Amino acid sequence: MVRDGLRMAVGTLTALPVPAPTSIDRRVAGTAMAFAPLAGVVLAAAAGLVVGLGVLVGLPALVVAVLGLGTVALATRGLHLDGLADTADGLGASYDRERALEIMRRGDAGPTGVATLLFVVLLQVGALAAAISAGVGVVAIVVAVIASRVMVPLCCTRFVPSARPEGLGATVSGAVAVPIAAGIAVAVAAVSTVALFAGLAWWQGPVAVVVGWCVAAVLLARCIRRLGGMTGDVLGGCVEVSLAATLAILAV
Repeated sequence: MVRDGLRMAVGTLTALPVPAPTSIDRRVAGTAMAFAPLAGVVLAAAAGLVVGLGVLVGLPALVVAVLGLGTVALATRGLHLDGLADTADGLGASYDRERALEIMRRGDAGPTGVATLLFVVLLQVGALAAAISAGVGVVAIVVAVIASRVMVPLCCTRFVPSARPEGLGATVSGAVAVPIAAGIAVAVAAVSTVALFAGLAWWQGPVAVVVGWCVAAVLLARCIRRLGGMTGDVLGGCVEVSLAATLAILAV
């Protein structure tokens, strides 16, 4: 189960070629969602390397920020960005729940989704560019990428229902035990204190991580009220807004 869960996590949440799980059931899916931050370590390492090399060769901060975040987008096949756009379109649709879910299921981006995607990505790029200019770009992208993936297990506890009876949301809803999700969150928040060694204020690492989760929690709560629960798209949207908010605080 652990091996299949790890394969599902890496294969679903990154573009790395890994063997397919031998079986996928609720337990495997729950294990995969719990491993999401671990898959995020791979993404963070790649993005941190790109940012570090960009700074080393003297590229402008804005260019380095685009390259770093572009690496994350490519390494996830744009999965979470697509989820953010679809979630925004669904929330911006009529107040009919079924129509909103149908709009999200279609997958094409409407004006609300495009605008939301634009503003969130601009915030991510601007915040990372500011962090790079301050000399803390590598640690900022590493902490933000890993911390934002903690939203995946947090969204898969029993407190978050599925908006649909089928799909990824239904498979993983309630599949991660609350103590496990909480333990992952505490561990990542504690590890974020590594930002101290990059010259940031003592509070910035943990506060940035918690603020990112809180912003994502607001989006999640809105989706639960409006859509009846979460979907795979909502998971992606929560990851992206968490990433943006975390980077913003780290850029202070």
